[in-house]
Amino acid sequence: METEKRVEKRIIKRRSPRRILKGFLFIVICTAIVGILVYSPIFVLRHVQVDGAVYLKKEELVRISGIYMGEPLFQLETDQVTKRLLQDLRIEEALVRRQLPSTLEITIKERMPVATVACEYGYLDIDRQGKVIDSYRTLKNMPIPMITGVQVRDLYIGDDVEDEMVKKILSFLQQLDDASLNQLSEIAITGPDYLVAYTTNSVQIRLGKLERMEEKARLTQDFLKDLATNPYQVEYVDFNYTTPFIKLIQ
Repeated sequence: METEKRVEKRIIKRRSPRRILKGFLFIVICTAIVGILVYSPIFVLRHVQVDGAVYLKKEELVRISGIYMGEPLFQLETDQVTKRLLQDLRIEEALVRRQLPSTLEITIKERMPVATVACEYGYLDIDRQGKVIDSYRTLKNMPIPMITGVQVRDLYIGDDVEDEMVKKILSFLQQLDDASLNQLSEIAITGPDYLVAYTTNSVQIRLGKLERMEEKARLTQDFLKDLATNPYQVEYVDFNYTTPFIKLIQ
């Protein structure tokens, strides 16, 4: 038994230097390959591909992500780029991937604004949950309705709207699909508890009191879908009553 153990030890000792040399060569080769990939002028950032953006421009996403053209593609930490993108409240989800040899692909899902409201320093865009996701001084041309008849105060990006009328309007708007939402230009608060909506073609939708809002949202959506194919010119539709009343232009 002792003789067999000695033979095994000799075999191990004889093979050990060879294994060490192979391991060393493997590490050297891997290091060389990594160095070529990281520092090769072939694998540098030259293009940024953006998917899923509706309101955010590519230039703005590049700025937010903190990347710059010409940097080595493999030195880009995609997790860090994703983290920087998600710090912007306008972005709900983000995925960053490398595409060899020179492209970075950024896929995002935006927090979609459903309404704009005036504030003391300009205008605010609000999402379905009532969170302020953008602010600006000059009104932008966006396919979402403007809430008029109210001005919110002391709100900034990241804050939540607390005004009860605005919250009820948002509750109404979030029940509409995107196509219907984009056909509305304004939701006007014309009284303490009375709403009138206007389409982009200036058709008036009298929503009335803040009651039966789920039903009125469904009626509004159906009306907007039919409006596109209606051969008659509509002056207004009134949803105050159980049976909607439509007034045609004479």
